[in-house]
This record gives sequence, structure tokens and C-alpha cells, in this order.
Amino acid sequence: MSASQMPRDYYEVLGVSRNAGDAEIKKAFRRLARELHPDVNSHDPEAEAKFKEAAEAYEVLSDAERRATYDRYGHDGLRTGGYAPNFDGFGSVSDIFDAFFGGSGGFSSFFGGGGASGPAQGGDVAVGTQISLEQAASGAAVEVSYDRVALCEHCHGNGAEPGTPIEACPTCQGAGQLRTVARTPFGQVVQATVCDRCHGDGKVARNPCRECAGRGRRAHRADLSVDIPAGIDDGQRIRISGRGHAGEHGGPAGDLYVQVRVREDKRFVRNQEDLVTVVDVSAALAALGTMVSVPTLDGDTELEIPAGTQPNETLTLRGKGMPGLRSRRRGDLKVVVNVVVPRHLRREQRELLGQLADSLTDHNLDTDEGMLSKLKRAFGGG
Repeated sequence: MSASQMPRDYYEVLGVSRNAGDAEIKKAFRRLARELHPDVNSHDPEAEAKFKEAAEAYEVLSDAERRATYDRYGHDGLRTGGYAPNFDGFGSVSDIFDAFFGGSGGFSSFFGGGGASGPAQGGDVAVGTQISLEQAASGAAVEVSYDRVALCEHCHGNGAEPGTPIEACPTCQGAGQLRTVARTPFGQVVQATVCDRCHGDGKVARNPCRECAGRGRRAHRADLSVDIPAGIDDGQRIRISGRGHAGEHGGPAGDLYVQVRVREDKRFVRNQEDLVTVVDVSAALAALGTMVSVPTLDGDTELEIPAGTQPNETLTLRGKGMPGLRSRRRGDLKVVVNVVVPRHLRREQRELLGQLADSLTDHNLDTDEGMLSKLKRAFGGG
């Protein structure tokens, strides 16, 4: 932050009130750290600056004397008293965690992780698949292919050629960590970093596995049959435990998330468990009544159009919609009647319609509907 920029209010930075207690302040900083830590927020180029701003606010508000000075005199009071935040003495943002919370594993230890040498769960994997509306209604088994990191089959995940020993790391003497002393604004701080040779294991293979170069894991293409439940909607995800990337140091595998896209069906519009379709009926047949063929998920079916059916009236076929995802009850099929007024009439047709028009009375045109009902039906709400 440049000298010309006025620092933000520390309480505003942490999102707490001015009478917040120590526990609330620490909890707020932990929450912000999750959101702003550059290791998990790499898409934001300002993440590190935002994190340091939050760390500065926490450093002041967690110290009773500094907080009292800040409450009375603000930022100017802190500068007059000699306080000047400086995180340049730290090797990385993770080291700031160690200074604040005394951890030795940086970001992961701050949030309760197992550390670099402990078991770590593998990452999750996401894959997409497309199905038809009929498959969404009946359920289906689909094949998906995706890339995942799995344990090396040749060395069974230990990183060594079969039959060769695994020894204590000579760089860290089996500790898995390298410790250095750094001078920081908080005094001397012992910084613990993961050993770059054994990556925190404390052990190395004398003869690394030739298939995975000693990593114990390999990327490969996985194929899996996934059961799509009946009633699934477009955009919903299916979670399959343990089918993601393999864990490290004995940790469990991550999960696979399958995002399901349901292709549009030109015959229907879906509204949760209900389906909506439209049938065209001529004005003459709507007046006389008729039978029409209506598409359903189970095939075409005959539907009676009562005499005198009005434009945009909706008829319902019970149980012809989609099944519920958590229940086996099926929704309905709503059939909207589109009364088509004929065009391009021949002369004899015009004469016939003229005779009909001359014969109609107010009684023939009475719909027994109020204005609200007419508007609802006109806009599809009937």
C-alpha cells in the first residue's frame, strides 16, 4: 500500500464490530484467510495484498495495547507510537501464519490439515455428460472418461522400484522439514519449510520407481459407468466418493463430480416435475370439439378437446410428466391448446365463415369469464 493511500478501517477489513472480542476477531481473520490466501486464490492478482491487509488488521486488533491506541487515535496514533507493519521479512505468506499462530506447516496447519508429511486427501475431479429428456425421466447408465491421478501400480504408491529399500532422507535426516531462523518485525522467528527432496515424507527411495519417477502416483485416463437417477434435472451434479485424484501419504482419494446436462426436447418445456406441450387446433374444431394426438414420454396418446375450448386453455394429463428425484410420483403433462385462426381462405370458405359469423349471437360468444381470468389465460396462467 502506497503512502498516499489511506489504510482502510481495521474493523471494516475484518468485518467485525468495534466491540468485538478476541475470539470473534480471530475467527474473522481465519475466515478471511481462507478466502484470500494466495495458494487457494491464485485467480486474483491482488490476493496477497488483500491478505496482508487482513493480517495487518489482525495484528493490531489482537494486541490489547495497539488496539486501544488505534481506537483512540486511529492510524495516525499507531504511526506516532512507532508501529509500522512490515511483512517483507517473511519468506512467503505461509510464514505469516507461523508468526501469528505458531504453526509449522503454514496454510495447511493453520486450517487443521495434516501437514506436508501427514495423510492428505486427493483433489476432486469434475466431468460433464449429456443425456436426453427420456433418459432423465427413466434413469440411465452413462460412460464418462476423465483424467485422474492414481497410485502407481508398479510401485504400489511408495515411489521405489519393487524390491529396493526406502531410506531416511539425507537432506532433512528424516524430519521432513528444514528449519531456518529469520529476523522479522516480530523478532527472530524459526521458520519450518517442507524438505524439497523428500517433500515432507522424511524418506526417499534408493532406486526411484521407473514408471512414476519416484512420485508414487501417475496420471491416467479413467473410464467409469455412472448411474443417472430418474428425475434428475439439467445442471444437477452427482457425487461419487473416492473416484477423484488419489490421496498422498496414505490419505483418501478425492471425489468425482458428474455434472448432468439434459438436452432440450423440442416437444416439451420442463417445469420441475411437470412437462408442458402445445397442440394446434383449428378454430372450427375448437368450437366443435375433437380428438388430437399429443406427444408424451411414453409415446403419443389421444386427448379430447372439449367443444368450445378457448385459445391458450390448458388441459392436464395426470402422471404423464417427470418422476420426482426423491419420490416415484410423476408430475403432469400440461397441454396448452393453441387455437389457430385459418388464413389464405378460398372464396367458398370465406362465404361459409361469413354465414357462421352472421348466425352467431351474444350467447354463443359468452365465456362466463371475468377480465382477470381472461388475462391469465391469455398470458399462459390459466
